[in-house]
Order: sequence, then structure tokens, then C-alpha cells
Amino acid sequence: MAGLLQNKVALITGGGSGIGRATSLRVAREGAKVMIADYNPDGALKTVAMIKEAGGTADCLPADVSVTKQVEAMVNKTVETFGRLDYAFNNAGIEGALAADTVSYPEDIFDRVIAINLKAVWLCMKYEIPQMLKGGGGAIVNTASVLGLVGIEGAAAYNAAKHGVVGLTKTAALECAQKKIRVNCVCPGFIRTAMVERVIDKGLLGEEIMVAMEPMGRIGKPEEIAEGVCWLLSDAASFVTGHSLAIDGGFTAR
Repeated sequence: MAGLLQNKVALITGGGSGIGRATSLRVAREGAKVMIADYNPDGALKTVAMIKEAGGTADCLPADVSVTKQVEAMVNKTVETFGRLDYAFNNAGIEGALAADTVSYPEDIFDRVIAINLKAVWLCMKYEIPQMLKGGGGAIVNTASVLGLVGIEGAAAYNAAKHGVVGLTKTAALECAQKKIRVNCVCPGFIRTAMVERVIDKGLLGEEIMVAMEPMGRIGKPEEIAEGVCWLLSDAASFVTGHSLAIDGGFTAR
């Protein structure tokens, strides 16, 4: 039986670890050829090796998704390598400062968080959408966050960027609704990734507090986000666009 994404081509940013890696592996299992872009080339190479070991097809390249020329080259390389672009998961992100209030938040860190977590999503879609149009359509999923749906103290830039991703997703979805391109975003809760581990290790937010904030009483797994992304990319979600899918253990249900 053919997979949900059989013979399609997917571009995944931040695919060298965490949610990006789990999603890369998941879409490859569904038959997609995967191009992985990551600021950390070693992580991307490891993900490629994992996909190939499982019998899938993948390649990778290093990229800073906040840099226009690198994003353009990333999309072009995907098309040159695999012949087309059907799907994109714009997932790369950073946490920035998480213990500074709005008044004391460092300006340079604020700018970097906005550049990676918001501007880069726009840049990626700017170059992905024209390639998808050439191929007759496609699907895009952006990574927002539950912090794109609600606020939290001490994370001004992250909150602002992720709320921006939700709005940007809705805008692009409306613009592409009759062009056979669907655009959605996922809003993960606390997920066991390197980013969350750094927050815990720095003492910014204890694991027991995170667990207490999750109605399901646990931290999520990257693979659980990957399932949602895979569904949103696939034709199983053919009438879903402009949607912000919270995969958060009930975090935003309170």
C-alpha cells in the first residue's frame, strides 16, 4: 500500500533534531523524499542517515533561514535534487531569552528571535509557494506554539513571534485557498526537545511545573507533533487550511 505522501517531495527546516527530525522520519515513512535544512549540519546529516537506514530518500544542506539568499538557495536545491516541491514544514526556531520581562528584554536577542521564528517563516513561504504553484499545488505547515495562542510571562519575543506565525499562516492560507496550496500551523505544548531541556537545565522553568501545566500530566513527544504535521500535509486534510492545530495535552483548553 502506498504511503500518505508517496512520491512527494518535502522540505523541512530545523530537521536536525527534535520535532523536525521526528517529522522528517515520519514523512519519509509515508513515502516522501525529504530535503532537510538545518543550521547544524551534523544534526541534519544524522537525520538523513536515519532515513536512509530505514529505506527512505533524503538529502540535506546547512541553512540560516533568516537569510534571504540562503532560503532561496535551500528551496532551489530541493527542486534541483528531487525535481519539485510538494510540501514544506517551516519548523526551525529558537527560544531566545525566557526570564526577562518586556522592559528588560535584550534588544539583540529580541531581533534574533523575530528573525528566526517569524521572518524566516515568511521568507520560506515567499520562495516555497512559487515552486508549489509550478507543480500544481502543495501544502505548508508552519511551527507556531501554544505560546502563539496564549501568553506567558518572561518570553516577549517568543510570544510575539509565535503569535505572528499564527497570523501569517492565516494570511497565506487565504491567499492560496484557490491556488491548491493549503497552509496550516501546529501549536505544540511542552515537548521533550533540546529546547525544552535547555529551559529545564537553566532553571528557567522546572519539569515538574511543565508537567503540572499540562492537563494530561506529562511532557509531549516530538513524534506526537510529527503525526499532526504529517496529517496536515496529506490529502487526508484536504479541506483544512488556515488552521492552528494545538497539540498540547490540553494546555490551551484551560
